[in-house]
Amino acid sequence: MSNTPDIESRRRFLKWATAGAATAVLLVGSPRFARADDLPALTETDPTAKALGYVENGSVSGNAKHKAGDVCSNCQFYGGGSTGRGPCQLFPGKSVNARGWCLSHTPKKG
Repeated sequence: MSNTPDIESRRRFLKWATAGAATAVLLVGSPRFARADDLPALTETDPTAKALGYVENGSVSGNAKHKAGDVCSNCQFYGGGSTGRGPCQLFPGKSVNARGWCLSHTPKKG
């Protein structure tokens, strides 16, 4: 008994499946990841921002829970650089100011 027909049909299937997957990627396009520049800026009037006490400038927050030096750029939920704007896990689809602050500020570990 020879397994040659089974092996050949498997190889043919794998070739077609691979070609089909590659074609699908080319037609649909590769996934695009949002950058902070592509995200709209979070405003202090946004309902979620209001609920979390978000301010664009953390140094003048005026909130009793704010500690000196606490800003978005040193929060574990912030995903951007130390300047400009970046994404925040608490405000999906929006960018926050690196110097901003909100009640959910949690210092980065390490």
